[in-house]
Amino acid sequence: MIDTSGWLHFQQHFFSIPGTGLSLDTSQMGVPTSFWEEQSDPLQQSLRHMKELEAGVIANADEQRQVGHYWLRTPELAPTPELRQAIEQTLQQVQDIATQVLSRKWTNKQGQYFRHGLVIGIGGSALGPQFIDHALAQQGQGLKLHYLDNTDPDGFEQVFAELGEELPQTLCLVISKSGSTQETRNAMLVTQHVFQEAGLSFGKQAVAVTSTGSKLDQLAIQEGWYARLPMWDWVGGRTSVFSAVGLLPAALQGIDLKELLMGARLMDQHGREKEISRNPAAQLALNWWYAGNGRGEKAMVVLPYKDRLSLFSNYLQQLVMESLGKERDLEGRVVRQGLTVYGNKGSTDQHAYVQQLREGRNDFFAQFLEVLKDQEGPAVAVDSNVTSGDYLLGFLLGTRQALREKQRQSMTLTLDSITPCSIGALIALFERAVGIYAYLVGINAYHQPGVEAGKKAAGAVLQLQGCLISALNDQPNRSWTVDELSQHLQMGEQQVTIFKVLEHLAANGRVDRHQTDSSFSNRYQAKSV
Repeated sequence: MIDTSGWLHFQQHFFSIPGTGLSLDTSQMGVPTSFWEEQSDPLQQSLRHMKELEAGVIANADEQRQVGHYWLRTPELAPTPELRQAIEQTLQQVQDIATQVLSRKWTNKQGQYFRHGLVIGIGGSALGPQFIDHALAQQGQGLKLHYLDNTDPDGFEQVFAELGEELPQTLCLVISKSGSTQETRNAMLVTQHVFQEAGLSFGKQAVAVTSTGSKLDQLAIQEGWYARLPMWDWVGGRTSVFSAVGLLPAALQGIDLKELLMGARLMDQHGREKEISRNPAAQLALNWWYAGNGRGEKAMVVLPYKDRLSLFSNYLQQLVMESLGKERDLEGRVVRQGLTVYGNKGSTDQHAYVQQLREGRNDFFAQFLEVLKDQEGPAVAVDSNVTSGDYLLGFLLGTRQALREKQRQSMTLTLDSITPCSIGALIALFERAVGIYAYLVGINAYHQPGVEAGKKAAGAVLQLQGCLISALNDQPNRSWTVDELSQHLQMGEQQVTIFKVLEHLAANGRVDRHQTDSSFSNRYQAKSV
């Protein structure tokens, strides 16, 4: 066991990342020097692969797509002048829209300016904007953002209740690359209905962020929406935060986009370094590899000791798990790779699951996030010469020490302060670490067949629901058990799905349910008029 407690050891594993306001401490991971030497050649191969990606090589063979999210913060890297121009024009369009809104030159049909933004999207179309919002939004600055990021009608009602009478002063951003993502489409249709019921013109208060020619793009043209911004096929949803997907919501909050992009650009520069000791993304990737034996055998527990960073674990879950959770490697062999991510925030964690982290299963490594600057205003002493921020640091260092005593691995990322630059750098760091790690373990980080499988399965359930409703309506005076409907429709062994669908329909008053002594013999009938 390597001694990780010494000052010299700490100095050897602490790296301040110039220009970004971040530093990385890997001293508690216990990685032997021999491991770095063994991985030197594979790492250099991975860095060459990353260079090829940035040059425009096809990365997603399934869809013949490039991977160009790195171009978003450095347009001059784009492989063609047309792509560079498209990126720069979109950034200018984002800034122009934000200027019009924040200067109150763009108003609704009643002449009222906008005070709220409603972001309608899911997955990468919501997680990135939400994280930046939570990390950087300032009270009283820009629009207050709200989110419809699911297809939960109760969630819709809660958001519209929050907006209340200020719905006329709400700007809607509908974000969907294909324009046919069902959750986003559902939320948009409900929003349009709410606007119509309130006597408002949805299109005059709406911006579409989508692919050119998509169903959403066509709808926005047809209905005369205020603006349309592009999403490109070479930007995946989980890496879209520096496109219009994340930049427009950020700009509408008055967040400095130049600083945000600068932070990402600086971190990318460090991520291209061939020398491991100067490459923070490579260090993250290699430590992930070591902790999980290149198989993801240990989860990454993200512990941000800052409320503004509490959504980072949510953001990382998609970025890391959708990118690395793959059944097959680049050679088509079944490998079932992945890296599980979960987290909450410090010091909340110390009253939640740190007990298990210290004394339970040693199946994780911890990723601490520390912010040196406590707050903007003057600190209040809660004890003699001690502030609440001092306690927060004490809890972080105490938890780290408690984990070390039980030979539990951890890394610590420190931000000097929460700024657009440091947040941009933080996101870019993990984006590149994911790409490096994926190549090291031999998988493609940029396709997601599992997500598409889930969408197809959901479609099959809705098709089955349609058959059930038709069968009940065809014989409205008859009641049916699950087994009877299964036999009548020749659906084979789908009784469980039939039962779940019918129970949902009954709970929402869309079919009648005649209860019996056993739930499994309940009878269902078309809704009586």
